[in-house]
Amino acid sequence: MSVREVAAQAYREALPALSASVVGGLFAGVVLGGMRAELRAVPGLLVLVPALLATRGNVYGSLGARLSTGLHQGLVEPAFEFDDRVAAAVAAALGNGILASLFASVVAFLVLELLAASVAPLSTLLAIALVAGLLSGIALTVAVVSVVFVGFRRGYNPDTLVGPLVTTTGDVFGISFLLLAVRLVLALGGM
Repeated sequence: MSVREVAAQAYREALPALSASVVGGLFAGVVLGGMRAELRAVPGLLVLVPALLATRGNVYGSLGARLSTGLHQGLVEPAFEFDDRVAAAVAAALGNGILASLFASVVAFLVLELLAASVAPLSTLLAIALVAGLLSGIALTVAVVSVVFVGFRRGYNPDTLVGPLVTTTGDVFGISFLLLAVRLVLALGGM
């Protein structure tokens, strides 16, 4: 293949994913902009937003990379059937995502306390992070496995798809489930 053919193929594969990334990022921004009441109701939540969204992209991007590598090496089949390797990678990603969310909550709480800033109780921040981490983790796991397997079956390089789609899906699901988690925790008397 010539350099021009390789570049054309890369653009064909990446352009739809990057376009979806732009639209998803705008959607996540609109949802975040509509969370003013929740951000006021839970002091310190705004500090958590970037950390929670970043962990989604990092943890589930790593899951996508593991699955992609397994497909390229022939260790994983692109089938939606139980596979020990896929199950282990999914369990590790879910566990890491939830632990990272809880850790971010504790660090945000401690830093805001040290700065004598207004902050919600640690239990509230932990509950919000747990609910948002679990729900977005499940949604992202389904999205990552589906995108990697379906893309691979259709002849696309899953490495090209994983980056933009995982970060976009992470932002969309992450912010949406964060809003849901805040509303749920506040409705249950979390303050």
